[in-house]
Amino acid sequence: MNHQFSVAIGPVGFRIGSDWRAPIAQLETLYRAYPKPTDGVPDFTVRLFAARPWRRVLRPSVMIGGDFVLPEAAPLPLAQGLLAAEMGMNLQMALGQRRYLLLHASVVERDGEALMMTGVSGAGKSTLAALLSLRGWRLMGDEFALLDPETGQLHAFPRLVSLKNTSIATVAAEAPADRFGPLLEGTPKGTIRHFVPDAHAIATMIQPARPALILFPSFGFEPAARDVAPSEVFVRLTQASTNYVALGERGFDALTKLVTSVPARAIDYPDTASAIAQVEAAWAAR
Repeated sequence: MNHQFSVAIGPVGFRIGSDWRAPIAQLETLYRAYPKPTDGVPDFTVRLFAARPWRRVLRPSVMIGGDFVLPEAAPLPLAQGLLAAEMGMNLQMALGQRRYLLLHASVVERDGEALMMTGVSGAGKSTLAALLSLRGWRLMGDEFALLDPETGQLHAFPRLVSLKNTSIATVAAEAPADRFGPLLEGTPKGTIRHFVPDAHAIATMIQPARPALILFPSFGFEPAARDVAPSEVFVRLTQASTNYVALGERGFDALTKLVTSVPARAIDYPDTASAIAQVEAAWAAR
């Protein structure tokens, strides 16, 4: 590829190659504080390329490729090249990761213990993770929770936090402008802006944490909370995992241990102030 960038995020290394300079320049800026892959060898490769040579300059559109691909994936406009790179890293993890059980969740940590938040798109887990990181919690990840089947610990994977639509202004009201990437409008999920984890999250991203609480947040409802039974948690988390089936018995054992040893709560909230209060109350009562 004409342009390349490598980065280590927690225990995983990536190399991103691109036919265009612009997405690589944005990655270099937003991931400037991150280390490179160990010994310079990445775990996964992402390719951002033009399907036809003229698509590099004429209405340029970005195809996403790499070690693992989805042939039916539609291209994105070059203005969304940063999003394409992030989606490419997600794709490699979702289809190729076998060391850890992947759970679609945000994770924050306090005093060596981890809070995992998972739910459907729009539940507010990314927004809550970003806001909690501005209140003293360590951000361990936004897109994936990495559960080690051998130790039962969660490993940090602090990628850029993908904020969408109204959540952008909510976090921007509390965080400095230099913590944000460019505003990406007209994406398949609306308007997106990436939020950069703080220096502490990056410096400590090789430190795992013990899972201590699982939360299922739901935005847009009056405040409410309930305990969630292990059987329901198990079903929900199998649906939230991209590699549970691929891991076979290792995945089953790891998830069974998680849901039988870690309490879980579901919370409904109408706004972020209510959500933060409920999170802190659930954490104190765990």
